[in-house]
Amino acid sequence: MARAGLTADRLVAAAAELADEAGFEHVTLSALARRFGVRDASLYSHVRNLEDLRTRLAFLAGGEMTDRIAAAVAGRAGKDALAAFAGAYRAYALAHPGRYAATQIRLDQALVAGSPALRRTAEITYGVLRAYGLAEPDLTDAVRLLRSTFHGYCALEAAGGFGAPRDVRASWDKAVDALHAALIHWPREGEEDD
Repeated sequence: MARAGLTADRLVAAAAELADEAGFEHVTLSALARRFGVRDASLYSHVRNLEDLRTRLAFLAGGEMTDRIAAAVAGRAGKDALAAFAGAYRAYALAHPGRYAATQIRLDQALVAGSPALRRTAEITYGVLRAYGLAEPDLTDAVRLLRSTFHGYCALEAAGGFGAPRDVRASWDKAVDALHAALIHWPREGEEDD
């Protein structure tokens, strides 16, 4: 019988807290069972296994991050939207390092396709990029550029990887300016090189 009050949603919320406190890699069923004062086996009434728990955590965190990005970009276009998107992305990654790490795991594509929150993420991202006049396959390439730039910067910043005396925020702003310039001058698929 399931322990009273223990639900999948409560487990995922506790996993999110644990991820931010101790790191995503420390989110285990045993650690959660200890938090709730139950045996590991009690959790299997609510989640199938560790992969299921971490997938649910990834969806929760992805939805939270998307909500923040959507609020930031609402009513904006072009560079303003890009800067707002980037700022919300960075703020979430730094404020919720464990949850952010969950957003980076590889997910089953069938689950991703069925997730309204993750579809919304793609819609917002593509909406920002369409203001630059991009269409497929350039949209996909641009999404990959933004994601790798944002993720790399946030990962380095969180790890204390920027040792130069220059303000990290000033460098971030310059990176967003550079991305804006790159998007304006994007080499579109099929254009002839001079």
